[in-house]
Amino acid sequence: MAKHKISNKIRTLRFMRGEMTQQQLAEQVDVTRQTIVAIEKGKYSPSLELAFRIAQVFEVPLHEVFSYDDKDAS
Repeated sequence: MAKHKISNKIRTLRFMRGEMTQQQLAEQVDVTRQTIVAIEKGKYSPSLELAFRIAQVFEVPLHEVFSYDDKDAS
């Protein structure tokens, strides 16, 4: 079975927004800093609602924050 991976550019976007901290982003989207850490590291995939809230903070479309790689990882 193929592995699928959702990647993100949150860390890059945070730094492009005046070096926004993980805590600041977490507060703006109403989650814990640990959740942001896990999402950035690819350890956790956010809900669709949370993904949209993160994109709204950065004022970019969802596909500029998250991407889905459907290539076979094996």
